[in-house]
Amino acid sequence: MTVRLYDTMSRAVKEFVPIEEGKAGLYCCGPTVYNFAHIGNLRTFIFEDLLHRTLVKAGYSLTHVMNITDVGHLTGDGDDGEDKMEKSARESGRSVWDIAEYYTKAFFDDEKDLNIIRPDIVCKATDHINDMIEIIKKLEEGGHTYISGGNVYFSIDTIDDYGKLAKLNLDDLKEGARIEVDSNKRNPKDFVLWFTNSKFKDQAMQWPSPWGTGYPGWHIECSAMSSRYLGSHFDIHCGGIDAIPVHHTNEIAQSEAAFDQKPWVNYWCHGEFLLNDKGKMSKSSGEFLTLSLLKEKGYDALDYRYFCLGGHYRSQLKFSFESLDQARSARQTLMRRLAECSRAKADGISEGARHYLDAFYEAMFNDLKAPQALAALWSMMRDSSIPDGEKWLAALEMDSILGLSLEKAQEKEEPQEADSEALSLLEQRSEAKKAKNYALADEIRSRLASMGYKVVDTPKGATLEKL
Repeated sequence: MTVRLYDTMSRAVKEFVPIEEGKAGLYCCGPTVYNFAHIGNLRTFIFEDLLHRTLVKAGYSLTHVMNITDVGHLTGDGDDGEDKMEKSARESGRSVWDIAEYYTKAFFDDEKDLNIIRPDIVCKATDHINDMIEIIKKLEEGGHTYISGGNVYFSIDTIDDYGKLAKLNLDDLKEGARIEVDSNKRNPKDFVLWFTNSKFKDQAMQWPSPWGTGYPGWHIECSAMSSRYLGSHFDIHCGGIDAIPVHHTNEIAQSEAAFDQKPWVNYWCHGEFLLNDKGKMSKSSGEFLTLSLLKEKGYDALDYRYFCLGGHYRSQLKFSFESLDQARSARQTLMRRLAECSRAKADGISEGARHYLDAFYEAMFNDLKAPQALAALWSMMRDSSIPDGEKWLAALEMDSILGLSLEKAQEKEEPQEADSEALSLLEQRSEAKKAKNYALADEIRSRLASMGYKVVDTPKGATLEKL
């Protein structure tokens, strides 16, 4: 099966042709574990999960690698600000190691809830310091570095195509770089490969290096870990669209210089922003939504996955609770209908159902068009000429890519009426919310959970479901 992907470098949808026939190497920028992932971050990981599932469905033997940034990512992408891990540790009173472990676990809890397949290789930056040092040595030997102010910098003037991914105009950048430029840099777009004590004397995470005790710059991490597991030339690199102008641009510069390999990566794929009513969702603003918060409000994590499937990964998606309510309602309706279909028997999938499967694959294999793929699923569900048993089998096949855990529809039991005590507590919770006594409302929710009930808030009021 032919897969087509939008390549950011060429700004075109291209047929995926792997370096090695039948195999695919995929590297995805993972989380910086200094805080919870917000739902905008998680949208990117859902997109990458769709890509993972699509490549496997197309028959490729996939090696999916994702890093964990647990050191070295500053609050500013341009080598400015303080280390995000240090900042979080100071504000919480915990060590940087504890911070990294806590938020790494929280991230993978979110991924599990969202039914995201765990990458084949998950690698921590702190476990690959020597790999980073070896690449910096190669760059130094090739004349691509200089030391200034105690730090090792990559010189972009040593290559002739810096900024090609973002299509940066270097002359314009130099003209506009007169404000707050790092005085250690020869060119304002040069970037740090290795920080030493000369800049961060009290840094908690430090390692010995040929250039002094210190720690790596952010960009070198991904070059080191991707090449460690996928080689110096691999198929696909993914991330959020915000990584294009700095992080991925710098990755390409240092990697192609170190490995003498152009292109370093054949396909660059990026997910667009999730927006809220104030614009792009980000941690720096201090206002962001987590998956845990959505769950506390009564949503299933898969309601959010369904919501994300409703927008193409390369289009900005506007989040609102009204939209999430619509996604939840649609998913619940789908699950109820599939529960009915699961009770019917079918020996296989006939031409009628296969028509919808073909439409589904055509959408997903053409740059992961999930909204059109969902539409094919719903068209099949509404087609009365397709036997229920075939709908069930076809839906499960589609779900190998959608990842909505549709097989659980078969496990759905007939709704049971809640007992009088639980109904009374639900009423008390409603009154508490009206009085804005949210602490009591949360306490009642926890009590209902201990009794085996899940509170589901809907526009028409709260209901109870058996856990």
